[in-house]
Amino acid sequence: MRVLLVEDDPKVASHIANGLLGEGHECITAGDGASGYREATSNELDVVILDVMLPEYDGFTVLEKLREADNNTPVLLLSAKSQVEDKVRGLRTGANDYLTKPFAFEELLARIEGLAGRGKEGDDKTLIKVGDLTLDLVNRKVLCGEQEIDLQSKEFQLLECLLRHKGKVVTRSMLLEQVWNYHFDPQTNVIDVHISRLRQKVDKAFNVPLIETVRGTGYRIADSAT
Repeated sequence: MRVLLVEDDPKVASHIANGLLGEGHECITAGDGASGYREATSNELDVVILDVMLPEYDGFTVLEKLREADNNTPVLLLSAKSQVEDKVRGLRTGANDYLTKPFAFEELLARIEGLAGRGKEGDDKTLIKVGDLTLDLVNRKVLCGEQEIDLQSKEFQLLECLLRHKGKVVTRSMLLEQVWNYHFDPQTNVIDVHISRLRQKVDKAFNVPLIETVRGTGYRIADSAT
């Protein structure tokens, strides 16, 4: 990926940039909103990591200006603010995702890889396939070969989220936001219950485990899944 990081805290910026470089990605950095906007409009990018509290322009202003200029590069907002109102404002302004500080680098990486992958897939993709498993987004069906797997609505959404991020870790907070639309952790076992049900149905059809648990982080469908 080619990533633009707009962050005015040198320690945070260094941590993220070094992590991205270590994963083989290219990282362009900017320390204020004005230079961040210039970099975003003068480079071909896969994703922008944009801090909210910035000198010159704040992150919301940069995002507004980008969307007004018809720049649709996926944007992940970073903020020390955890209020739902700030998340809603960011998403309504045009952000694709929102992450509250402090965060684990692994979660940041999973989120931006998901955003970059989503952009490459395109919005017209109606079938997602992994080996013999087919997710039909139009007819809301899941097939293992010719055999249909009966999934409830949340189970379908959960599997869709995992498949869209195949080979990448999907964190619990990502699942809560994308499947249940929770922008906070309600401290329930709702994910565990649905993952368990999904495994019983999908793994039974495959006769091998398809969904991996990444301890302390989330879940993943392996790249090698067939």
